[in-house]
Amino acid sequence: MAPVETPSPKHHADGGKQEDAAASRSYWRWHKDDFFPEPSFASWGAYRAALGATPARLRDRFAGRSTDAAELGAMRRRSENEMRRCLTWWDLTWFGFGSVIGAGIFVLTGQEAHDHAGPAIVLSYVASGLSAMLSVFCYTEFAVEIPVAGGSFAYLRVELWDVAAFIAAANLILESIIGTAAVGRSWTSYLATLLNKPASALRIQTSLAEGYNELDPIAVVVIAVTATLAMLTAKGTSRVNWVASAVHVVVIAFVIVAGFIHANPSNLKPFMPHGVPGVFRAAAIVYFAYGGFDNIATMAEETKNPSRDIPLGLLGSMSAITAIYCVMALVLGMMQPYTAIDRNAAYSVAFANVGMRWAQYVVALGALKGMTTVLLVGALGQARYTTHIARSHIIPPVFALVHPRTGTPVHATTLIAIASACIALFSSLDVLSSLISVSTLFIFMMLSTALLVRRYYARGVTSQTHARRFAALLLLVIGSSIGIAAYWGTSPERWEGYVVLVPAWAAGTLGIQLFVPMARSPKVWGVPLVPWLPSLSIATNLFLMGSLGKDAFIRFGVCTAIMLIYYVLVGLHATYDVAHGACGGDEEDGDVDVDVDKQKLPLADVEKLAGAADNGR
Repeated sequence: MAPVETPSPKHHADGGKQEDAAASRSYWRWHKDDFFPEPSFASWGAYRAALGATPARLRDRFAGRSTDAAELGAMRRRSENEMRRCLTWWDLTWFGFGSVIGAGIFVLTGQEAHDHAGPAIVLSYVASGLSAMLSVFCYTEFAVEIPVAGGSFAYLRVELWDVAAFIAAANLILESIIGTAAVGRSWTSYLATLLNKPASALRIQTSLAEGYNELDPIAVVVIAVTATLAMLTAKGTSRVNWVASAVHVVVIAFVIVAGFIHANPSNLKPFMPHGVPGVFRAAAIVYFAYGGFDNIATMAEETKNPSRDIPLGLLGSMSAITAIYCVMALVLGMMQPYTAIDRNAAYSVAFANVGMRWAQYVVALGALKGMTTVLLVGALGQARYTTHIARSHIIPPVFALVHPRTGTPVHATTLIAIASACIALFSSLDVLSSLISVSTLFIFMMLSTALLVRRYYARGVTSQTHARRFAALLLLVIGSSIGIAAYWGTSPERWEGYVVLVPAWAAGTLGIQLFVPMARSPKVWGVPLVPWLPSLSIATNLFLMGSLGKDAFIRFGVCTAIMLIYYVLVGLHATYDVAHGACGGDEEDGDVDVDVDKQKLPLADVEKLAGAADNGR
């Protein structure tokens, strides 16, 4: 049986010596062993031997699984220094506003209203908002139960095994890099509008291929500045975010009030110029506007009281944001005909067209503030994803290190910032947004699946009969959801297939509820109406994925293939060595859990409790 990653008692005993050794080393280290400390990379001969063992190691990692205690204990210890618990529900709520409201509502709304949805863009935001809220419920339960920096990566390591976690990790890093690049380029477009210039006026025109021919050095500078602030202090970044987000809320209130004053209901006709397919195609793209909320879950490790603060901050901010998005989309559709909506700076141009030219500068300034906070909070959250991924050794563990003075992951923040800046320099927003939407939806679908696994399967509790029954019913839910999405994508005007596929999805969900006993209940806060809400989240995320164009899937497929090549050549062997205790004895066989009440304790106390726990999952 493949090992289950848990804190090692031996490591606990030697913990003081290892901490002293870590303290004596400089944070700025660049030796080969800091990037590849695993025995598989000790020499070319060792690496060739590891490659020869790839099939056996793949089988091992397909069954490898972490635990709550390992994520809370041994994994965190690899950062050598703790992140500071300094955030409250107030910080998380404003982080929600700061991380979500930005390029999506101010840029993608105009793009998708003009190209696909027309005035029905408001329905696109309703559909994507419903799917996002379902995912928010799942994230909240996991973040309360496993409050670590890894977010969905950590949750999938516990519930869907190592290979699934790698797929999530690769997509999370891809999402982080592309999302930051997309917002950076949007920042430049709105700065140009603020200066009364065309959206692309501040970019450098080249002879490269369409979509990659406008170089954007301003986006590079903005990404660098926000990443630097995020490296310095989490609490200080939160204070900056409070102020900027408060100003942003005032601007949004102005947009809504002034927009309705100049609204013309006749502009809502035709309401759906491209039909229902256009509405859902737009919904899949504007889902990008909701994507930042997962950054809040990554800050659980720095939250003072995760069991209270995370539900308040995450659910509260996302409920308000969903309502704001829908109202703002309605305002835009009523201010001018959809054919006249500017694709790059929709709200600024809309106000100019109704005679409020001065208002376009207020909107552009508010958009710049919003996108700045998206970059700022994104730099925090994405670095914490990367930190926890590095703790698992999927990427070099040097990126897991937390700076002893700032209490922030400086290396991880730098990695994402440099990669994002390189992408932002070349790629246009429409190329980026479709790719990131596929990645985001895919991760959210996996997380909903993981929640069902967490509730209905626990080793030592679930019988083999019930486990097989659950697996079959879960496959029915996922398979029918894929079928619904594929049928919609290929035959949107027909309905016959839904007569079979929708009842199949409902039967699978009902079967889980009736014929599989729940293996565990949430300790503090849980998703209501399980299995229906997680199952609906799976279906809606896959449905929105099916509404995207083929180009997005081609790009996604190419990126996934590159990621899997990296995993087979590097990530597989690094994680195998760590799981088998070849890198300092952090992992060993066993399966433990840690009570949610221990989450408020310092890391050393959590480790002691986790090491003693033996209540099987």
